[in-house]
Amino acid sequence: MQPNSFPWQSPLPCSNSLPATCTTGQSKVAAWLQDSEEMDRCAEDLAHCQSNLVELSKLLQNLEILQRTQSAPNFTDMQANCVDISKKDKRVTRRWRTKSVSKDTKIQLQVPFSATMSPVRLHSSNPNLCADIEFQTPPSHLTDPLESSTDYTKLQEEFCLIAQKVHSLLKSAFNSIAIEKEKLKQVVSEQDHNKGHSTQMARLRQSLSQALNQNAELRSRLNRIHSESTICDHVVSVNIIPSPDEPGEQIHVSLPLSQQVANESRLSMSESVSEFFDAQEVLLSASSSENEASDDESYISDVSDNISEDNTSVADNISRQILNGELTGGAFRNGRRTCLPAPCPDTSNINLWNILRNNIGKDLSKVSMPVELNEPLNTLQHLCEEMEYSELLDKASETDDPYERMVLVAAFAVSGYCSTYFRAGSKPFNPVLGETYECIREDKGFRFFSEQVSHHPPISACHCESKNFVFWQDIRWKNKFWGKSMEILPVGTLNVTLPKYGDYYVWNKVTTCIHNILSGRRWIEHYGEVTLRNTKSSVCICKLTFVKVNYWNSNVNEVQGVVIDQEGKVVHRLFGKWHEGLYCGVAPSAKCIWRPGSLPTNYELYYGFTRFAVELNELDPVLKDLLPPTDARFRPDQRFLEEGNLEAAAAEKQRVEELQRSRRRYMEENNLEHIPKFFKACVCSDLAPLWLDQR
Repeated sequence: MQPNSFPWQSPLPCSNSLPATCTTGQSKVAAWLQDSEEMDRCAEDLAHCQSNLVELSKLLQNLEILQRTQSAPNFTDMQANCVDISKKDKRVTRRWRTKSVSKDTKIQLQVPFSATMSPVRLHSSNPNLCADIEFQTPPSHLTDPLESSTDYTKLQEEFCLIAQKVHSLLKSAFNSIAIEKEKLKQVVSEQDHNKGHSTQMARLRQSLSQALNQNAELRSRLNRIHSESTICDHVVSVNIIPSPDEPGEQIHVSLPLSQQVANESRLSMSESVSEFFDAQEVLLSASSSENEASDDESYISDVSDNISEDNTSVADNISRQILNGELTGGAFRNGRRTCLPAPCPDTSNINLWNILRNNIGKDLSKVSMPVELNEPLNTLQHLCEEMEYSELLDKASETDDPYERMVLVAAFAVSGYCSTYFRAGSKPFNPVLGETYECIREDKGFRFFSEQVSHHPPISACHCESKNFVFWQDIRWKNKFWGKSMEILPVGTLNVTLPKYGDYYVWNKVTTCIHNILSGRRWIEHYGEVTLRNTKSSVCICKLTFVKVNYWNSNVNEVQGVVIDQEGKVVHRLFGKWHEGLYCGVAPSAKCIWRPGSLPTNYELYYGFTRFAVELNELDPVLKDLLPPTDARFRPDQRFLEEGNLEAAAAEKQRVEELQRSRRRYMEENNLEHIPKFFKACVCSDLAPLWLDQR
């Protein structure tokens, strides 16, 4: 056995006894067992404690001996007692003697004696005691009771002192063991922590591997889709050879042959003059400035692939312009813009109270606002902005389940509000009577057209079509100012048809409210009920609720809905937020139906526009020659605001409004009625007139 070791103490493991494949935690435990000073100190304390316990056991034996000695009878007293017994009746004595001898013939009474003591036989004249009984004479120092009590007290004191030492040593050993226990806990916890980190790292590696595999799969799908796409198959390659006087490299430009616009929207100058009085005057007066302002921001517009082949000459015109040197020098760029020319102006110095205090409870559409409060888009372009997530309708046109088709159409209805989340600080321009807007997107596969068909009340109509769906709406806006907030009440319906299944969906819009008009940070809210019906089938309906914020409900922008079958049973549950996404099912296992795309860089500096909104007012050299003069892109006040020229924008806005008023007075005085160019009113039973595309 090792020094300072005990039977209950296991031998300390040495480094050679540890397995070679031990982990880092095991090596730390081995090092702790070998190098710990507290354990050595504890072993020493236990060794001293063992020696003291040996001494205590000896003292305890001595104390027991003294206690027995003090309680034993005196030698002289024993002799006197024996003489008295001999005088008694012999018969009785014999009887006692016979019994005693029969029980034990050789009874020896012994007491503790020292090494110098010798046995002494009792006197032979005593007949009452057996001659074989022997006594050992007690030590001389024990014969005195006073001396015996003194020694007994000393032994007790020594016993107490040694017992106190043992107690202190055990207490010290306990403290050492407690300290080492905490150290061992720390080592074990570090080992467990390292195991947890390794497990987490393994999970992260697995998730990363899965994400990389999914990314590779998506890339392969995109490459396959791109290879199978026929939208931009035909490309015209033009090599521009610079003149000898202008040295430089050749310029190679690729142009899509499918770029074109609708023939029906091309109005001649004479038609524009006769049809749009004030709009034409304003738009034509700004044509020269537009040509100069748009040179630095010209782009090629994406258009759809399902338009007639008559306009394929657009690429030829562009080629001639390139060869003539009109689009050289970097002014022509392929693709759409990703940022506006100038950030939004500062509106902190505008006192809205002076403008609105006399119009509380009135319709603000008749109130002229400073141009700084506008954004470089008008209401017609806002209607087109609702088509940003038209892929939901494309997906619905390929879904056989009528309940799932209803879910996708409901998601499209909700998606039209998401672009307004960061737009509470500005308002769109009010289109003049007869103003139009056309947008053809070959990347999304639709062609869109809108027109302002009425000025009082202001009514905007739009029509959008693709190979998968047809969408149209006519909306009349009512604005009311309530002091701290402004409500926008839409009147009208939205319509979608899916030709593949013969579905015809109809739904309404909800109320929009802009809070903190006069002070504080403005924020926008949509609330109300939306009911989507398929007028060609009664299989199901969808009810959406845009929840209004109140003191009991702090969830802003919340949307809840259900898809109900003919029997009133809930088939699908919808929930989400109109600016974050819409989900179908029950959380947390619900399926995401729609989620908005990412915003451009520094979007808060550019009116909070989405990427789709940034592209709506873009005017490239190709579209400038093809669009009608009534298109919203030609409005000078809107264009000047987009470029950051506030003075020119304010002057042009005032001029457009005055021309609008002059035109209205002229038509009233001559009993003339405006006839929209591209839409006509259709009265259906007791409903308000429905404006349909008549092209």
